[in-house]
Amino acid sequence: MLNHRPKKRSITLNGHRTSVSLEEPFWDYFGKLAIEKNRSLNSLASDIDLKRPANIGLASSIRIFCLNEALKQ
Repeated sequence: MLNHRPKKRSITLNGHRTSVSLEEPFWDYFGKLAIEKNRSLNSLASDIDLKRPANIGLASSIRIFCLNEALKQ
C-alpha cells in the first residue's frame, strides 16, 4: 500500500512564503492542473488563496479545487 501521508512544501502566495501539506496524489494533480492552465503552481495557489473563505484552510481549498477540476473532466 502506498504511503499517502501529507507532504509539506513551500510555496509563495502573492510574495509571501508559506507551507502547505497535501498528500502526494494531490500535489501531482495540482501540478498537472497548473501545467494544463499554463500557470505556475504559486500563481494558481495564490488565486485559490484569494478566493477561499476565511474559515477554510488553504490545503483544504486546494483539495477542493482539484476535486472540482477532476469532476469537470
